[in-house]
Amino acid sequence: MASDSEAKRLLYKVSVAYYVDDLTQKEIAKRLGLSRIKVSRLLKQAREEGMVQITITPPANPHADLERALESRFGLDEAVVVAATGEDRRSLLQALGPAAAACLVRSLQGNEVVGLTWGTSVLAAVDAAPSRNWPELRVVQLLGGLGQPEADVHGAELVHRLAQTLGGRPRVLPAPGIVPSRLVRDALLADPQIADTLRLAARAHATLVGIGVVTAPDSVVRQAGTILTDAEISELQARGAVGDIALRFFDAQGRPIEHEINERVVGLDLDQIRRLPRVIGVAGGPQKLEAIRGALRGRLISTLVTDEHTATRLLEAR
Repeated sequence: MASDSEAKRLLYKVSVAYYVDDLTQKEIAKRLGLSRIKVSRLLKQAREEGMVQITITPPANPHADLERALESRFGLDEAVVVAATGEDRRSLLQALGPAAAACLVRSLQGNEVVGLTWGTSVLAAVDAAPSRNWPELRVVQLLGGLGQPEADVHGAELVHRLAQTLGGRPRVLPAPGIVPSRLVRDALLADPQIADTLRLAARAHATLVGIGVVTAPDSVVRQAGTILTDAEISELQARGAVGDIALRFFDAQGRPIEHEINERVVGLDLDQIRRLPRVIGVAGGPQKLEAIRGALRGRLISTLVTDEHTATRLLEAR
């Protein structure tokens, strides 16, 4: 039996070879006449006995702890927190957009389906996306068009722009986002092209969504004028709506709001969105705090891109 000093010497030698000399376990085993399983056990023992102490130095990111806290509190796959560079909405979007674009693009190989909703936050991310040449990538619209078709925040326009930037193929949803009646909605859903587009959207590998609010007087839904009436917005608020994703409204716990509007929307519903494997919600600012919190509580998104002030306030609330 090897003496304690000999055992320690072997432990040290294996640790240096692996962590300093960057040899593989197979190479160490061959060099020292050990089995690879024995090498693995020795490396584990070295860590347990404190001979090897691994220190992880965080990057020059003052928000790393905030991100980890958000991930832990809300069960997120990932949180990305950016510095709040200014008080106005434009400055906030200029910070959120590049972070959301980077979060989306690094999760892609170039042959997936990418889903998009609409809005100013999604526009900021699309504008910041880097150029790629991914002809097998498909970018699909999750919700029919809202607002004026020529508007930058219109879903079809965003799909075309992102697909062009990434060198992929756009797949737009050729229908309004909200229609006058359920009868009209059902007729549109029976159209093979619309049905096929929604089936594709429901298989999106990565999805970028904005988180809307119903209370802000300058919200996109209110500005557009033709999307929802003041009476409808008041009804949604009376039923507890705090926000929406793809015009699907939810309450403070992330539960869907029961309203006849749901029967007139042409797009994925909240359950379908929740089931998507990677849903990146990009939103920030004090006006959106309650909507973001509701989306997190309802597990409607799996990744959050937000600003440091919003992140801190999300963690302060119980």
